[in-house]
Amino acid sequence: MQVWVVMADVSLKKTVPVAEAVGMVLPHDITEIVKDEFKGRAFKKGHVIRPEDVEHLRRLGKEHIYVLELRPEDIHENEAALLMAAALAGTGTEYSQEIVEGKVGIKAAVAGLLKINREVLLQFNLLGEVMCATLQNNTPVSKGEQVAAARLIPLVSERQVVEQAVAIATAGEPVVRVLPLRRVNAGLVITGSEIFYGRIEDKFEQVLRDKLSLLGSEVVAVGFAPDDPQLIAVEIHKCLAAGAELIVTSGGMSVDPDDVTRQGIKEAGAEAIVYGTPVLPGAMFLVGRIGLVPVLGLPACGMFHRITVLDLVLPRILTGETIGREELAALGHGGLCRNCQHCQYPVCSFGKA
Repeated sequence: MQVWVVMADVSLKKTVPVAEAVGMVLPHDITEIVKDEFKGRAFKKGHVIRPEDVEHLRRLGKEHIYVLELRPEDIHENEAALLMAAALAGTGTEYSQEIVEGKVGIKAAVAGLLKINREVLLQFNLLGEVMCATLQNNTPVSKGEQVAAARLIPLVSERQVVEQAVAIATAGEPVVRVLPLRRVNAGLVITGSEIFYGRIEDKFEQVLRDKLSLLGSEVVAVGFAPDDPQLIAVEIHKCLAAGAELIVTSGGMSVDPDDVTRQGIKEAGAEAIVYGTPVLPGAMFLVGRIGLVPVLGLPACGMFHRITVLDLVLPRILTGETIGREELAALGHGGLCRNCQHCQYPVCSFGKA
C-alpha cells in the first residue's frame, strides 16, 4: 500500500520499498489508528526512518515510501495548511504553526460567539482539493476551543489551487471569527399579579441572573409589576434610570387577556418591536429597543425549560448584533429543541442552521 494516491500532474518521481527506505526522510505525517484506543501521528514529517521503524510502518500498511521532488508550481500540504489558516482565521481566533497530519486547527482566542461566513466557506470548499471544517455559526465557544480546521486534501497539489483558495477566503469578511461578548448592566422586570401579590414564589429572577452571569453580565436592577401595562412600563424605566443597558422581562407574553407585558413594553417607549419566533421553546418571544437599549420579552417557558430562544438570542445581542424579524425567522431551521434528558447545549443542533 502506498502512502497516498498519485495525481497525474504532480512530480512524485519514485517510490522506495520501505525496507530500503532506512535513512530517508518522511515527506509527511503517517497516521496510526487502533480501533477504540488511538488515532494520531505515528511518524512525523521529517522523521528519519530507522531500521526498527520498518516493521511498524508495515503494520500501518506502508510497503512503499515516496520520495518527493516538487516542481515550482507544486505545494506541499504543510505549506498549504498555513497559508489557508492565515486566510481563514479572523478576529478573535488563533492558530498554531505546527501542522499535525497535514491539518492546522483554528482556535478561539477569546470566549465568545463563533461567526462563520457560510457563503465564502462554501465557495472555498467547492474548489475540491482544499477543505475547511468548522463548528456551526453562532455557537458559543470557550477560549482555546477548536472552532475550525483546514488542510490540503492531497499531499501535494498545484500552487495555483491554494492561491485561489486564499483569494476566496480573503475577498471579504473572514470565514472564521469569534466575537467577544459585551459585559452589560441588565435590568429585570418580573411580571405577573400572582408573583407581585405573593400568591406564588418567583423563580424567574434567579434563572435570568444565572444566564446573564454565565455570559459575564450583571443584574443592576430588578422590578416587579402586576398585570398592568402602565406599571410594567414604570418598572422598565426604573431599570433604565438605574443604568440598565439591557432589559429582560419575564412572563405575560401569551394570548391570555391578563398577559399584558407586551403592551407594557410598548408603553415604556420600545420601538422596532418584533413579536413571535419560529423557536420551541420560545415562540412568544419579543425583541425591541428603547433608544439604544435592547429589550427582550421572555415568555413563561423560560422558567420551565433549561434552554430556550433566549439562549440563542442573548449572546448575539451581547456582541452588538441587532436582532430583527429576519434574524428571528432564520432560527426556524434548527429551532426545535429535542428536550434531551441530559442537556448538553450548545453541543447540540438547537439553534444551529
